[in-house]
Amino acid sequence: MKGKVIAVNISDKKGIAKTPIEEGNFIEEFGLEGDAHAGKWHRQVSLLGNESVMKMEEMLKKNGFVDCRGIFAENLTTEGIILYKLPVGTKMRIGETLHEVTQIGKECHDGCAIKNQVGKCVMPLEGIFTRVLKGGKIKPGDEIEILED
Repeated sequence: MKGKVIAVNISDKKGIAKTPIEEGNFIEEFGLEGDAHAGKWHRQVSLLGNESVMKMEEMLKKNGFVDCRGIFAENLTTEGIILYKLPVGTKMRIGETLHEVTQIGKECHDGCAIKNQVGKCVMPLEGIFTRVLKGGKIKPGDEIEILED
């Protein structure tokens, strides 16, 4: 199964939308260099499929959003793989990096700027989290390959 990265997104604060960047440096057992969510924990990198974002396209447009990359605070916006159907433990090669899925979805916290701004968030149900097993660069257009054990 293969997909691709359509955006790499970063923010220096938690709970806000992320901004697309041209290329990200992902550090082994840490996450995206310079991102507020990076660290030595199980949710180093967040991924959300553009397929999930598009489910909310109408609501986003009503709220004035044109570019939806990073709007749900995901580090990687992807396409071609239904991410939330991947089991925990799945390994993925993304660009130069290797990731392991550690969590599907998350609990949405009160006061989330994204939920307040957009009205609803798909990340709690359809976003996934990984830890970085091998660091390297990721940029839009890079292939995502699901690895078989």
